[in-house]
Amino acid sequence: MAKVTQAAKVGLFLVGTAVAGFVIFRTVSKEVGGGGGYVVHAYIKDATGIANHSRVAIAGIPVGSIEKISLDNGRARVDVRVAKDTVLFSNARLGVKSASLLGENIVVLTAGTDEPKKKDGDEIETMAEARSVEDLKEQVGKIADLIRAVAEQLAASVGTDKGGSNMRAILENLAQATEAINMTVRENRTYINETLKNVNTITAHSQPQIDKILENMRVITEEVRLLVAQNTGDPKSGGGEIRDTVSRLNHASKSLESALEHIDHVADRVDKGEGTLGRLSKDETLINEVQGVAEGVNDYVGNISRLQTIVGLRSDYNFLANTVKSYVEVRLQPREDKYYLIELVNDPRGKTSFTQTDTDTTDPRAPAHYRTVTTTTTDAFRFSLMFARRLGPFTGRFGIKESTGGLGLDMHLLQNRFEVSNDLFGFGEELQPRFRVWVGYEFIHRLWLLGGVDHLFLPNRRDYFLGLQLRFTDDDLKTILPFSGSAGAVTK
Repeated sequence: MAKVTQAAKVGLFLVGTAVAGFVIFRTVSKEVGGGGGYVVHAYIKDATGIANHSRVAIAGIPVGSIEKISLDNGRARVDVRVAKDTVLFSNARLGVKSASLLGENIVVLTAGTDEPKKKDGDEIETMAEARSVEDLKEQVGKIADLIRAVAEQLAASVGTDKGGSNMRAILENLAQATEAINMTVRENRTYINETLKNVNTITAHSQPQIDKILENMRVITEEVRLLVAQNTGDPKSGGGEIRDTVSRLNHASKSLESALEHIDHVADRVDKGEGTLGRLSKDETLINEVQGVAEGVNDYVGNISRLQTIVGLRSDYNFLANTVKSYVEVRLQPREDKYYLIELVNDPRGKTSFTQTDTDTTDPRAPAHYRTVTTTTTDAFRFSLMFARRLGPFTGRFGIKESTGGLGLDMHLLQNRFEVSNDLFGFGEELQPRFRVWVGYEFIHRLWLLGGVDHLFLPNRRDYFLGLQLRFTDDDLKTILPFSGSAGAVTK
């Protein structure tokens, strides 16, 4: 029973499929198949690749089928059955287009727009025929022939040993030339870019001026044309202007000729060594002296231009003495590794000096020999004049420090923003020399924070200080240095 049911299902499926296919065929053929719509025909040169009952489309949409293909007077006649709801006008066209490279063609229509409408049995025009596969094959054959000819020529030129050597030499020369060009471009890339930028800038900014120049030239030529027209047209009105201008030019040329004669005379005297300029050009000793003076002035000006003048304004507060000590410092630095220090110091504690007196006496109430030491403190400025030389991170100083002989050693760290300074001076003021050590840090550009200990060897005079210093470079100060000597001479 189960087998019978399975067979019945298969049979019913086949019957249903056949009925559906017949209904679809009748529905389609009712419109474009046999008997439906209307038939038009056209003549084409080649009907290869098209078959009876194949579809006909307008804009890719099927609107009919090929009714018949026949031979009529050596031409292919194609009868097309078009659906009755598809309207073809008098300028309708029929054409054959390739559907693939395998040779399959399809028939296409254009409906047209001009009245009257086509009816059953009418002929329609054909489109310009597209290239067929045979045409493409023919073109490909021609291209292949050309490629073969080029290959033969190339083989004849390069295939031989001599041709190969020539080709290798050409490639080597080309590689060397491209490498040289690449190197030149790399080396001069900056200059090329700058040149192009300059040209672009000049052309961009000079366009208004060029327009003005052209406009001025146009105005000048217009005025000259009018002037010439006036002088040639009416001799009474302005005919003498050009003659006056020519006369002035003639007089000016004569004056210029006279001036050139005087210049020639002066040049002849100079060439003979006459006059101041002549002697200067002929006297080798004088020329050497002038050259030496010029070189000396050049060296002097060069040294002045390289000189740096560093000004320091400093104030320290001494905690134990409860006083403020002020400094005015000028560094004359001709080179990076040396400078001359000039310093003026105002110390409220004054300047201390000692006087030693040895006394011999016969007074029985006093020792036969005794010594008296007198300490004198005066309110006077102290000055420093030292020479400094730097070696690596260390700078040694020697000279006068605060009106006494002294030495100094500085250490520079943190890209010269941190300093440790030691000063040893005051020989003769005390039994032991005065030793001062302090550190400085540039916490703000040009502003230094200072702190240290003074009189480190003398507990009774030892003091601690904290201060600020403004240190900056003054380029205007070095310009007055050459005149300071002459000012001192005038004062004397």
